Formats: sequence, C-alpha cells, structure tokens
Amino acid sequence: MATRLDSKLNQLQQELPEGLLVDAAWLEANGYSSALRSQYVSSGWLDSPARRVYRRSRGPMTWQQVVISLQTMLDLPLTVGGRTALEQQGYAHYLSANVQTVHLYGPTRPPTWLGDLPLEVTFAWHNSLRLFPTDADTPPLPSPTMYSAAGAQLPVRYSSKERAVLELLDELPKHESFHQVDALMEGLSDLSPRRLQTLLEACSSVKVKRLFLFFADRHGHAWRPKLDLAKIDLGSGKRLLVKGGRLDPQYDITVPADLGGQ
Repeated sequence: MATRLDSKLNQLQQELPEGLLVDAAWLEANGYSSALRSQYVSSGWLDSPARRVYRRSRGPMTWQQVVISLQTMLDLPLTVGGRTALEQQGYAHYLSANVQTVHLYGPTRPPTWLGDLPLEVTFAWHNSLRLFPTDADTPPLPSPTMYSAAGAQLPVRYSSKERAVLELLDELPKHESFHQVDALMEGLSDLSPRRLQTLLEACSSVKVKRLFLFFADRHGHAWRPKLDLAKIDLGSGKRLLVKGGRLDPQYDITVPADLGGQ
C-alpha cells in the first residue's frame, strides 16, 4: 500500500506543477480519492487554500498562478482581458500602478471558489460573447513573462491589446474614466489595423465601436486611415453617455465637454 501511495504522490508531482491549483473534480478524475486528498493535506503534501481547491505549495499565491491554473490545468476558456491585459502589456502608467481587479473574459463563468482564495485582488468575469458573439479575434497573446514550474514554461493568455482596448471601452462610463482612456488611446500608436478591422466588424456593441473611432480620430494614429468604416456597423441614433456632455456630431455620442475635438 505504501508503494502505491508513493507512486500516486510521484505521479501528482509530475502532473501538478508547484504553485498551481486544481479542484477536487480534477483530482478525482485523475485517480485521487477524497481519502487520498485528505491524507495529502494532513501530511503537508497538498495545501487547500479554499474548500475543495488544492495546490502543491504552501508558499505565497499569485493571481497569475491562479489564472494559469484555470487556463491550463482546468482547461477553461478564460482570457485575461480589458484593463488587466493592458496593464500587463505595458500600459499601466496610463491606467493604474497596482492590479486590484483581474478581469477575465470567456463564454462561461469561472468557478465560484475564486472569491474564496486568500488573495489581495478580486476577479471580475465578463461574458465575452456579449461583445464578440462570433469571437473573431486572433488567438490571445501569451504573457511575455512565462511561469516556470517543474521544468515547464506556462504562459498567461491575454487579450491582444486591440481587443483589450475594446473590452475596456465597454466599461465606460460607469466603471472607467474617459480621461484615462483618452490618455491610453494617445499612446496606442502601434495597433494592428488588420486586427482592429476584424474586431470592429465582429463587435456587437455600437457604443464601443463609436467610442473607439471617436478616440482614434481624436489622436490621429497612422493606423486610423487604414480602417474601412463602410464594413463596420455603427448603428443609428444618438448615444447619451455623459449627462451634460457635448455631442460629437461625427459619431452621435456624448462625451465630457472638456474632451475637445481632434
């Protein structure tokens, strides 16, 4: 019996990189019974940071480890997007210095135990199909910093910066600042017009598309003239986004009065 237990433990060390998390269902599917899990926890071979969640480490936990676990160990179709993706891809100086909320995008909700983990950040889930029903983006970019564990190099999946800025614009005006987005858009001189065209044609939010084009026109980046607006559905009618704001006549949206034209 001891030999069998040692064999299972060695197997777990191979299958579960140190620091990453799995749930009880994953362990059960891989042959680790409830009794065996309890024994591993009591012996210190596994840590249980939340109910029915396990990791092979007692060291500090990072949100990146949690996200990699969701994406690779549990194979969930979740991507780090919006504000968080932009912060992690070098644009934090336009937004904020510290990550307080990790924005996850995907067609299905992440597990509820995310909120029970002992982390200083919170996770916010956004239904990606609401903005992109056909999910037409190119594959999300991997993290430029790979997570090393047991000889494996595991990337975090981020939204491309083109998609992430559209996800961020969806949070205006309730959860994001026009002026922070304006500063961010001023710095986005290297976006891909091909990727933008695909995303704007696939995006279902008239508000997001009009806002993006408003900021694009305002900052006059070289990629802006390469977009074919005839293929992008901008809807009809006005969109009141800011009470007391000024109406932009080009895109029929209200924006803060102190955001002047081009």
